[in-house]
Amino acid sequence: MFCVFFSPSERLQVHYVRDVTQAEEKSRIRTTPLPQIFAMARNFTLNLYRNQMFENMAQAQRLCSFGLDTLKQLFRMK
Repeated sequence: MFCVFFSPSERLQVHYVRDVTQAEEKSRIRTTPLPQIFAMARNFTLNLYRNQMFENMAQAQRLCSFGLDTLKQLFRMK
């Protein structure tokens, strides 16, 4: 496992994106360790979007929600 350190402004930006775009605080998952697992999955998703040069995470999430074929095209999967 590895740790990534963010500056305070980056941490606020990541929290904002996870909260607003991915509705993290609306999640009803409360049983340990599921909240941590889902937070890692959300962070992984954001990193995939950033790796594909998306600037707007909400736009990236909407685009990727169209289906598996769209995801395959975006991430060049077969």
